[in-house]
Amino acid sequence: MGSKRTRVSKLMAYILRHAPEEFGLKPDVEGFVPLRKLVDALRTVYPDVTEEFVRRIVENDPKGRYEIRRDKIRARYGHSYPVSLNHEEDTESRFLYHGTPRRNLPSTLKEGLKPMKRQFVHLSTSRTEALETGRRHGRDVVLLIIDTDCLRRKDLKVYRAGKNVRIVERVPPECITLEV
Repeated sequence: MGSKRTRVSKLMAYILRHAPEEFGLKPDVEGFVPLRKLVDALRTVYPDVTEEFVRRIVENDPKGRYEIRRDKIRARYGHSYPVSLNHEEDTESRFLYHGTPRRNLPSTLKEGLKPMKRQFVHLSTSRTEALETGRRHGRDVVLLIIDTDCLRRKDLKVYRAGKNVRIVERVPPECITLEV
């Protein structure tokens, strides 16, 4: 299931986060689409995909990227179109992490973290996962430490979006420390 699972999961992420209409899907306000219709869309590329296969991807996803409710599915974070996620607020994490290429450091320390083409900035409860995510954008990565008390003082709420993924509207520069 390894490489095929990865390829199908990446297509699911693309469809659910960025291009549902491209595959004939119309997400509701919370980003959910009928599971059956997502399976049909996936079959346009991978003809042998089944609903059970998709359910196993969701159940075994290490980051908790997807959510199934009854007969609907959505991505829990990472959308480039407006979605009302209604996630639970994380009031327990004291520090979160963000991996970013070193070349982005000057602008990040000056302007903070912005969602760019997404709805939210993605942070991690795991240093390792933050660095892995940062390496998707370059090999020379630095780890940023985000002070969640600072975010709360700025009236910025942190939400639980996945197993170790947290999302926030933005991260002001004064809430960021560079790990040395």
